[in-house]
Amino acid sequence: MTKYNARNERIKRKYFAYLKEARRYSEQSVDAAAKSISRFEEYNRFRDFKSFHFEQAIAFKRHLSEQTAMRSGEKLSKSTLHATLTQLQRFFFWLADQPRYKGLNYSDADYFNLSEKDTRVATAHREQRSPTLEQVKHVIQSMPSTSEIERRDRALIAFTLMTGARDSAIASIKLKRIHLIRKTVFQDARDVKTKFSKTFTTFFFPVGEDVSAVFVEWVDYLMKEKLWDGDDPLFPATAIAIGRSKRFEVAGLDRKQWANATPIRRIFRQAFEAAGLTYFNPHSLRKTLARLGEQTCRTPEEFKAWSQNLGHDRALTTFTSYGSVATDRQGEIIRRLGETADRFEIANPALLLAQLAEMLRRME
Repeated sequence: MTKYNARNERIKRKYFAYLKEARRYSEQSVDAAAKSISRFEEYNRFRDFKSFHFEQAIAFKRHLSEQTAMRSGEKLSKSTLHATLTQLQRFFFWLADQPRYKGLNYSDADYFNLSEKDTRVATAHREQRSPTLEQVKHVIQSMPSTSEIERRDRALIAFTLMTGARDSAIASIKLKRIHLIRKTVFQDARDVKTKFSKTFTTFFFPVGEDVSAVFVEWVDYLMKEKLWDGDDPLFPATAIAIGRSKRFEVAGLDRKQWANATPIRRIFRQAFEAAGLTYFNPHSLRKTLARLGEQTCRTPEEFKAWSQNLGHDRALTTFTSYGSVATDRQGEIIRRLGETADRFEIANPALLLAQLAEMLRRME
């Protein structure tokens, strides 16, 4: 059975170059597009893209909606369907503009759209779970710190809470980017894998001296005891060597960085489960910090600074992406406001709106 189409492969290569060089997509985004197109090709038995017809899109949508996820065994979620079909719509719209494919109709790409109902389900904003500050501190305090691997893992979670850095950035940060006196980490996109290759400085969030002490001890250990320099990784990979049993065994720290963030997520899973808590991924701690900022900041300027510390250019990004109020907390606030309204005269609505408008203006 045919596993590929040579003409398709050539035009896909051109499309992926377009995404990367012209649209400035990341490798992960290009991979997502490639996966979606490959899915359609397999279903369509690797027919030439030049023969594409809108009925193929309709049939593929029906086929995709009946597929099951490998992990859960359940039907693919609406969000997965939406993401896959959106990638295909973009590809065939681009394809219709290519010289050899002028016979394709731009409008045929629209047949990859989900129904309005399914699109609303797929794109609906849902409450993101995140641990409380107390839960993360409990995890850190529960972690062993005898071996240097254990000390690294403990410091890693402490650093994530102190900075809100993304796991890809944590895996690539070097010691020279840490300034303990100023209590900062300089996320330089030249060697730190930040989102959108953004360069910015993060000051350590005020999450407690007990947390920062764990991280400071780790940096001192690397620089004073192991005599590592600024170009060495802040969180090095685990060294593997053949032990006395003639098998591969853990042999301390390797003076190399992790290739990706997978080991970091594994460390988080093991630490949370060992502490008797539900697993929370590294990214969820950014939401923990956003909620802490909502409770700590007293002025729009303070929240703007807090937002910048997370790497956001706009404070509204922190509000909309990480700052939604948890459902339980939402109910608590509404009940308290109801009690307040019973005791006091309700404020002038026009004045409240003016104050809110001024606050949002100052945040931008």
